Amino acid sequence: MSKERKFRLRLRLTNETGIVMGPGRADLLGLIAETGSIAAAGRRMGMSYRRAWSLVESMNSSFNAPLVETAKGGAERGGARLTTLGQELLAAYRALMAAAESAGQKELARFEAAMPPPPD
Repeated sequence: MSKERKFRLRLRLTNETGIVMGPGRADLLGLIAETGSIAAAGRRMGMSYRRAWSLVESMNSSFNAPLVETAKGGAERGGARLTTLGQELLAAYRALMAAAESAGQKELARFEAAMPPPPD
């Protein structure tokens, strides 16, 4: 029995400063929304707090308004949450990914057909 291989699209939105949104950043935003914490989101992704915070700062400075807001106050009152813009752009990125995957099925199948069979 052979293993099935399936291609995945990984879209990155860039501008003159570099990546402004991609799969990792979208995952980080989603986990911040879920956990209410940059540190917890970073841990769930296997990254340091410093790296997670750096990505949040980069995203916040890439747009007209921040995507993530933080509140100081320790474990009980501190935390992070997505702003309205953050929620909107995360939803837009996810919709863009779904549209690209749907639209590209025929082309992805062509790439798959051109590959040797996956090893058993």
